[in-house]
Amino acid sequence: MDVKKLLAEVKFDDQGLVPAVVQEVASKKVLMLAYMNREAIEKTLAEGFVHYYSRSRSKLWKKGETSGNLQKLKGFYYDCDHDSLLVLVEQVGVACHTGSYSCFFNEVIPGDAEQEDMIKVLYNLLVDRKENPKEGSYTNYLFREGVDKILKKVGEEATEVIIGAKNNQEELIYEIADLIYHLLVLMVNEGVTIDEIKKELAGRNRSK
Repeated sequence: MDVKKLLAEVKFDDQGLVPAVVQEVASKKVLMLAYMNREAIEKTLAEGFVHYYSRSRSKLWKKGETSGNLQKLKGFYYDCDHDSLLVLVEQVGVACHTGSYSCFFNEVIPGDAEQEDMIKVLYNLLVDRKENPKEGSYTNYLFREGVDKILKKVGEEATEVIIGAKNNQEELIYEIADLIYHLLVLMVNEGVTIDEIKKELAGRNRSK
């Protein structure tokens, strides 16, 4: 990528800033709107983690440098008028300072929630819970007890799935959701990512 050419083509405003729409690459969910200056763009492209310029603090900042909610760069675009950016990221934890996954949680007209990768969203929330424990959280109780407790719950939930399949579809769906949740807890605890599982499944698909 020719960074100098990019910086020459992007149209910065009078303050040297350009708005950046940030989107999670897997779920396609819009996470936030922020601003970048030339240095933020250069650092983002050089380091692979997204940097912004804070208008309120008048300084450069790396997303997640204090909270741990980092944004790994996955794609970078500018629009037809060269005056706004689209940044595709892999969100670690949550994007919003309020604790919400996305800053855009004030719903006016409901969208199609089925389009979101809810597994990825849940995984990221579990990562955040592990890094930022919350008092009274069942998830943090599992992380605190460790892998043996988590494995016990995975085994219990697998048994419940079998029982649910023998009873009715509604119970089966409920128990599968419980099993998936506990499997994701196990993955986060052991440092296994969703992308690694997808890669493994893709390899199996090619061998069929």
